[in-house]
Amino acid sequence: MAHRSRLAGFIIDCNTDDLDAAADFWSRALGVSIADRDAGDGSAEYQQFGDTPGDLHIEVQKVSHESRVHLDIEADDVDAEAARLEALGAKKIAFVKRWWVMEAPTGQRFCVVRMKHPERGTPPTRWTD
Repeated sequence: MAHRSRLAGFIIDCNTDDLDAAADFWSRALGVSIADRDAGDGSAEYQQFGDTPGDLHIEVQKVSHESRVHLDIEADDVDAEAARLEALGAKKIAFVKRWWVMEAPTGQRFCVVRMKHPERGTPPTRWTD
């Protein structure tokens, strides 16, 4: 079955007790606004940026692991995209709520998330089996 995917954006993982200060720093550093200080869902703390280059989704996330940046790939079929990436050599690490945490053959972690606005930004790539 065919599915579509593309780069969604970047998540700045912050091991911090002050997510407001982290969001303020990254907002100023990147020259973007803070669009939603309460973008989390109860079990996770996020702050989302607005006015981002290329309409990329960029947010800061409070985490318990070391600080790092990871990217999200969005797909209209999360499982199909995870399987495609596995075939390329990635590993599934965990399914969290509604997305896959994966690891590239070179060790970087990334997430495969549900596509929110396929009509915006760069058209997604269509993949066939």
